Amino acid sequence: MNEVDFLLWVKGSAFNIALFIFVAGLVLRLFEILSLGRKVNYAVPKGDPMQGGLREIFRRFGTDKATFQRSMLTIVAGYVFHIGLFVVIFLLAAHVEVFKSVLGFGWPNLSTPVVDAFAVVTMIALVVVLIHRLQHPVKRFLSSPGDYVAWAVTFVPLLTGYMAYHHLLLSPQMMLGLHILSVEVLLIVFPFTKLMHTFTVFLSRWYNGASMGLRG
Repeated sequence: MNEVDFLLWVKGSAFNIALFIFVAGLVLRLFEILSLGRKVNYAVPKGDPMQGGLREIFRRFGTDKATFQRSMLTIVAGYVFHIGLFVVIFLLAAHVEVFKSVLGFGWPNLSTPVVDAFAVVTMIALVVVLIHRLQHPVKRFLSSPGDYVAWAVTFVPLLTGYMAYHHLLLSPQMMLGLHILSVEVLLIVFPFTKLMHTFTVFLSRWYNGASMGLRG
């Protein structure tokens, strides 16, 4: 398989397989969570659970002063790489075209140099988070192999995308192919790792907020 064949394969069959596994895994994991159900609460409601759930979703985007001072590096780096990932994934022109081909619609994009800058900042933030995890004794003890897998499959697409855009190391066709392949690996492992929190975080926040809202 030459470079052109490899690029056509990752753009075609490999992408379709990865997308199928991603969607099927996502549906399965969400079904597992939602099928657990909730116990019937016979207490008289003292508040609005829907309002409480929505309030908790947005409230948890912030943090209290004491927590921020205690974990400033983790919080700042976390916000930086989450925002950066959003920009890179959803606002790069080439990525918008991919979403358009899959979903049937697109949206405005940012200029490529701007997204490229976000990619660099995001990679730096991810490296900082990893170094901090390795150096912090408690976080290192609590970390599982899955944490490092989640980090790697998030970082590698950023790195290969940056290298493909700047024509570094390998030929443009091969580097682009490796970038697409790394994204496909991310799609495949996404539903089965802690990256699934991208979706479940809002379910858990709403559930906790709704419970507190019900109690008033």
